[in-house]
Amino acid sequence: MKRALALLLAIALPSEAEPPAADEPGDLRDRRLAMVREQIEARGVRHPGVLEALRQVPRHLFVPAELRDRAYADGPLPIGGGQTISQPFIVASMTALLDPQPEDVVLEIGTGSGYQAAVLAALVRHVYTVEIRAELAAEARDRLDALGIANVDVIVGDGWKGLPTRGPFDGILVTAAPPEVPTALTEQLRTGARLVIPVGTESQELRVIERTEDGLEEHPQYPVRFVPMIRGSDD
Repeated sequence: MKRALALLLAIALPSEAEPPAADEPGDLRDRRLAMVREQIEARGVRHPGVLEALRQVPRHLFVPAELRDRAYADGPLPIGGGQTISQPFIVASMTALLDPQPEDVVLEIGTGSGYQAAVLAALVRHVYTVEIRAELAAEARDRLDALGIANVDVIVGDGWKGLPTRGPFDGILVTAAPPEVPTALTEQLRTGARLVIPVGTESQELRVIERTEDGLEEHPQYPVRFVPMIRGSDD
């Protein structure tokens, strides 16, 4: 497992011919590589680090056991509690839009199964991920620990508030859709940092919001469909 962790976090493998991060059946490895090649690269994602992270992180370990044969299919999957693990292309696209750098400290809102956090962990120095559902947070924490991913902190909390005690952040990625952009999240961006977030109710749009020296710049991307972002109490 330690060797697997080193491969997962280093993101240094030069080609698909190299072994995957996890000790696993070859058919799962082949399906993951095909997923990256056919669902992600073929649709225009070119960020080398993101592509390598998707090749390495074993997505089948982040879905319910009964759905593992569908882990590398082109679509979201339920993970319980009315929540989902996002479509692989969406994970890749949102991560590439964030443009994570090796020394970054990033915030994720909506831990879910922990898959997006694992992908980010392979690309940045540290990930804080906030999940409002305690049971999902506990399961994700156990899953990440089992994989030896040590640079992720899973926190139970209200994502609308961000994580002000740990900010500002070099990037924020949100995996559920609020009806409007939470002000707390934009306030926790460093200058030059990006917030990647789906926004809307019936009609949703992915947006990139960047904090510049002159303020916030918003860049609409494309229509998306995410589960609603749950808001905690004001207490």
